[in-house]
Amino acid sequence: EENGHQNKRLRSDADEEDAEEQKKSPKRKIVLLMAYSGKGYHGMQRNVGSSQFKTIEDDLVSALVQSGCIPENHGEDMKKMSFQRCARTDKGVSAAGQIVSLKVRLIDDILGKINNHLPSHIRILGLKRVTGGFNSKNKCDARTYSYMLPTFAFAHKDHEVQEELYRLDRETLERVNKLLACYKGTHNFHNFTSQKGPRDPSAKRYIMEMYCGEPFVRENMEFAVIEVKGQSFMMHQIRKMIGLVIAIVKGYAAESIMERSWGEEKVDVPKAPGLGLVLEKVHFEKYNRRFGNDGLHEPLEWTEEEEKIAVFKEQYIYPTIINTEREEKSMANWLNTLPIHDFNSSAVEMQTNNKNSK
Repeated sequence: EENGHQNKRLRSDADEEDAEEQKKSPKRKIVLLMAYSGKGYHGMQRNVGSSQFKTIEDDLVSALVQSGCIPENHGEDMKKMSFQRCARTDKGVSAAGQIVSLKVRLIDDILGKINNHLPSHIRILGLKRVTGGFNSKNKCDARTYSYMLPTFAFAHKDHEVQEELYRLDRETLERVNKLLACYKGTHNFHNFTSQKGPRDPSAKRYIMEMYCGEPFVRENMEFAVIEVKGQSFMMHQIRKMIGLVIAIVKGYAAESIMERSWGEEKVDVPKAPGLGLVLEKVHFEKYNRRFGNDGLHEPLEWTEEEEKIAVFKEQYIYPTIINTEREEKSMANWLNTLPIHDFNSSAVEMQTNNKNSK
């Protein structure tokens, strides 16, 4: 009983301290604009209680606590600070314009202090105040990703190719763009992720834009960047969308496989490496229309931060992709697995089944 009283007393002391703290610096709902190189991380989302897989949020939360923006117990239970990330990037994936929303104490030089406690390959580039009920995941209308890849990925399988010397010709680039444009609109992408059946309504996704830009040479190797804007994406969806286009352009799969992949049958869709994928930008068009010019809140646009984003990409994201590609040959090794895929099986099985049923 004595202990019980003591614990209660300690608890009420702690509550009073907490209340005092809150009076001193009340918490405000904000968004942070983040850029990071994802190499060596197990994605963005924190797995509380699992320390063996390091995530971007582990480093972020630790910096928020150390800088004094949030109390330590908020780091252990992220709901306490209403934390929400806009996109859950997968293992190894980088970001140039990730957005997280949370409640913090608005301390002086907040960005400088948080960045002081972060490794140089994770930066907070901007901060804006938002409405109290703002949730970065639910309020996001669209996300834009880019995928940087060496152009030899598009060389036809029957041609001997020296990776360093390969240059993408105009005709192949046009074919790549014609195929990427097929993804625009609403399709059933159940074959482009795992654990979703063909009749799962959440497998239907809307793609607004998808194209491959002009190739450029870095350190003697030619690269190109594919950009895709969509409402939201499922796990591995973009990597599989790109993987399928590469398989078609290289001559492993027929163009008709795209139409088939949106149908109900199971289609073997290869998944391109995670290395080149970058979350470029998240869009809040509806929120901006409603609150962006209400005199209290700023629109969630980051024109002033664009230069910092570009510098970060040049310094941390692109060199990581290029050097890792050269050292680990992730694209070259993945291309060697394409012949293992069976791009015809389900169509053949259907014919067999039809004959049998007759």
